Amino acid sequence: MQFDLIIVGGGLAGLSLACALRDTPLRIALVEQRPPRQPEGWDARVYAISPANADFLRKIGAWKHLDASRIQPISAMEVYGDAGARLDFSAYETGVSELGFILESSLMACELWENIKRQSNLTLFCPAAPKSVEINDTAATLGLSDGTMLTARLLVAADGRDSWVRRSCGLEAFDTYYMEKGVVANFECERPHRGRALQWFRNDGVLAWLPLPDNRISMVWSAPDALADQLTALPATELCEKVAAAGNHSLGKLTPLTPAAAFPLRLMKVPKVVAPRLALVGDAAHGIHPLSGHGINLGYQDARVLAETLASCQPWHDIGYLNILERYQRARKEEVMLLQTSTDALHQLFKAELPGIRTLRNMGMNLTNRLPLVKNILTRYALGTL
Repeated sequence: MQFDLIIVGGGLAGLSLACALRDTPLRIALVEQRPPRQPEGWDARVYAISPANADFLRKIGAWKHLDASRIQPISAMEVYGDAGARLDFSAYETGVSELGFILESSLMACELWENIKRQSNLTLFCPAAPKSVEINDTAATLGLSDGTMLTARLLVAADGRDSWVRRSCGLEAFDTYYMEKGVVANFECERPHRGRALQWFRNDGVLAWLPLPDNRISMVWSAPDALADQLTALPATELCEKVAAAGNHSLGKLTPLTPAAAFPLRLMKVPKVVAPRLALVGDAAHGIHPLSGHGINLGYQDARVLAETLASCQPWHDIGYLNILERYQRARKEEVMLLQTSTDALHQLFKAELPGIRTLRNMGMNLTNRLPLVKNILTRYALGTL
């Protein structure tokens, strides 16, 4: 079966790329093993979406269909060091209506999935799994496990950090394991959060409380492996007590909404995210520490930039040519490298136990908090307006 573009992976990056190409003449195939589903209650996996990426979701037709009652705007963010330091960010002081939005992963995935099912230039192969791939000068050919053969001018890997496509096509990825896990769970809190996101740099990891609608929060605790395993093994009531104490009882008593789950953390660098007839997006192209909350924002921007690059091609252009794909790689390289470097450096800074380093890092946070211009620049970058 012949297409212009094959996307392997129906996660947020792959789905948003497909939706962003809905008004192009490109014939698209999307391959995914299973459709997304929304769990009962609240999804423990949530993302902080920047205003720039909320605009991207609006432009591709997804945002307006999302259940507004499950979207929480972020009005402020409070970051605490491990020795009394504090750094505050405020939407009001920055002159914007919100710093971002907290959304469940499954909420976005299910809506994007419904969008692509209605997309006239897309053929969906699900359930389906890739089994073989061959790339030559004129085409990429993908063999599926059921024997179906798909051919296209361009193959896009959107199949996650352990990307089968990336490995099969020989693009290298270099992992740095943090020996930590991200522990996630949702809670109902006793006191109102008022749209504030709270984050603590602790000697046992980085703890974040992300606001959810109706006085709920989602926790992400980036903890050493041993502590992460302890947290996931705790009974619900003990977990609530430990999480509340770790956050200085800032929102009072916590009540469990979802069980704790954990996933390993690692930094992943991919020197080349394109090759002839191949492009990587989302987690297949990069991995960063979750302390910045920018993981899916990078993936959405990958999708936006690649879609714009392909849509700008003339009908006689071959979208699989390397010189076209390198435009996408160049456009994304700086932001990805900056966030990978800064989040890794920040993580290492708060892990370091050298003499005097604790005092210095907390002095730096307090100094930044007293410099409105610097804080405004940092906030504008996070908003996607710089």
